[in-house]
Amino acid sequence: MITDWHFYALAIPAVLLLGLSKGGFAGMGALSLPMLALAIDPVPAAAITLPILILQDVVSVWAFRRTVDWRLLGWMLPGSMAGIALGYMFAASVQPVLVLAAVGGISILFGAYRLWVKGRTAPAIAGRWPEWVGSLFGVASGFTSQIAHAGQPPFQLWVLPRGLPRDRLVGTTALFFAATNWIKVPAYWALGQFTPANLLTSAVLFPLALVSTLAGVWLVRRISPERFYTAIYVLMIAVGALLVWEALAKAAS
Repeated sequence: MITDWHFYALAIPAVLLLGLSKGGFAGMGALSLPMLALAIDPVPAAAITLPILILQDVVSVWAFRRTVDWRLLGWMLPGSMAGIALGYMFAASVQPVLVLAAVGGISILFGAYRLWVKGRTAPAIAGRWPEWVGSLFGVASGFTSQIAHAGQPPFQLWVLPRGLPRDRLVGTTALFFAATNWIKVPAYWALGQFTPANLLTSAVLFPLALVSTLAGVWLVRRISPERFYTAIYVLMIAVGALLVWEALAKAAS
């Protein structure tokens, strides 16, 4: 089990953000893995985070289980499986420094995308494309989810133009990423990342994961999260830039 306090100084707020995200504050959890990657290598960080995500998924899926768009999921989930396979092959075949750079790059793009769309309506053109195109967005979401647990932007680019009611959007999002996270399990197992140390570290963080997810479910129905988002996404860009800089420094040394 990881005992370095520097790791937990980043892991505790990271898990809190994951819980809020799973509770309905979509997007906040994307900062979690880049934060952990500041303390340890990104692939073990993602493996430690994955059981936590799966535990939190139980709460979020149960809370919104009656508001799911099954037809939309039927098109996106097969694509997500293909994207996860591509992400696994990427992580298995490149140097860790490239994975670090990829996590940093995804974090920058995610934060920049969310700041750009803030206050704008979803592009209407995606709403007019045939349903099978959703599988392609599923591929992109599965890939970025496998690499950095950051599959929200491709997912939202396809789903938001559908104009789903709030609870149906939250429920569909919860079930899509719950299924995606379970699909990622064999990939991380094949990467050799479910070590006793990583799993024990995940277990230590489980209580905080449950409490933060329940808090997210309670809060999302009572307050607007907009005031928090700008700060989160600016921080994502800053952390992503740090990770890319660290990757470049390691590659040059």
